[in-house]
Amino acid sequence: MAHGYDWLEVESLDLEAQGVAHRADGKVVFIEGALPGERVQVNVSRKKNQWEQGQMSALARESAQRVRPACPHFGLHAGACGGCKMQHLHPAAQVAIKQRVLEDNLWHLAKVRPERILRPIEGPAWAYRERARLSVRFVAKKGTVLIGFHERKSSYVADMTVCPVLPPRVSAMLLPLRGLIGAMDQRDRLPQIELAVGDGVTALVLRHLEPLSAADAERLRDFGAAHGVQWWLQAKGPDTVHPLDAGGPALAYRLPEFGITMPFRPTDFTQVNPHINRVLVQRAVQLLAPAPHERVIDWFCGLGNFTLPLATRARQVLGIEGSATLVARARDNARLNGLSERTAFEARDLFEIGADELRAAGSAECWLVDPPREGAFALAKALAALHGAEGWTPPRRIVYVSCNPATLARDAGLLVHQAAYRCSLAGMVNMFPHTAHVESIAVFDRDASA
Repeated sequence: MAHGYDWLEVESLDLEAQGVAHRADGKVVFIEGALPGERVQVNVSRKKNQWEQGQMSALARESAQRVRPACPHFGLHAGACGGCKMQHLHPAAQVAIKQRVLEDNLWHLAKVRPERILRPIEGPAWAYRERARLSVRFVAKKGTVLIGFHERKSSYVADMTVCPVLPPRVSAMLLPLRGLIGAMDQRDRLPQIELAVGDGVTALVLRHLEPLSAADAERLRDFGAAHGVQWWLQAKGPDTVHPLDAGGPALAYRLPEFGITMPFRPTDFTQVNPHINRVLVQRAVQLLAPAPHERVIDWFCGLGNFTLPLATRARQVLGIEGSATLVARARDNARLNGLSERTAFEARDLFEIGADELRAAGSAECWLVDPPREGAFALAKALAALHGAEGWTPPRRIVYVSCNPATLARDAGLLVHQAAYRCSLAGMVNMFPHTAHVESIAVFDRDASA
């Protein structure tokens, strides 16, 4: 390992929560564990022509925002858990930095500057994570089982005994789960446990590479009864997931502001942070503000997280998703909530959609766009292609919910510079406290002069 002994002034954090500094010759240095405003030394582990990367080795001036991590498994040391990257930074400062990341991406990648910055959506900093995928490994040499997230920059499973970002009752299960797996016949063929918490139900999905023995199934039942969890099994892909025993209570989450209940399966995509999701949905509906006579399209609608609340306000909402199975599930959720007459659903490949498919979906006064990390490039490109086209009426307002500021910026560039929209509002959503993940929401309004 190479060493750098000069003192560096840390200027900012990057998307991986690394401190960013410059050497005297202008070379960029990325420093794990360093915070903006600090004066540090670094052990350099990687060198390239334009940049270097390493870990903080000495601290001469500490940031006022540095705090003591609440989790004993957080840190830069070997074996540290890689699930969180920012526990050493005060939560309020985390929010401010993520807001800056959003604004910097919009400006530097797309030359888009929001007219107004929204107040960040924040919630609990701890015990918020109700969805998680925990790796499982039986370590034969040590005769023990590890269950948790991966170590920093490693495929190894961290030796975790607690996890403060998980619900307390789930964190308290980590050691008992290790004992359970260690006692099972198939202990070396059980690579993963997926967590899903609904209103009043905690589900654990056990991935198993071989059929479970009757004794192992009974061990799961005993654990479930003792700890109040519902076991599901997954032999292969997501389509093979099924409950260990039928008849248990269904997983669901509620959006009480809209009187909506959303059933889901434990491997369905739902937001990790239900506290933030409720506020996010309410904010998105308020910002979109559809009139009772207007039509809305919800692109990437999933199970109907935004579709159904919007249907309580608008004349009709069309939900579009890439999976026919998801569309069927969303339709069932609409029926359950008495919203079938105000909703419709279609399955389309939203990563290949073009101008003709956009016309086929029909005009709508408002759009809600909530894509995965890849963003909605094809959709934004198709909308730009129809700019000024005869017989086409573009939406007056678009609310874009993003989990990747880089792809949001790319799509925003198309909307603003080629489709005649302006970015009227944008703000950060702290869906994942203590991580470098940046969720955000942006509003695009049709330029009246276009």
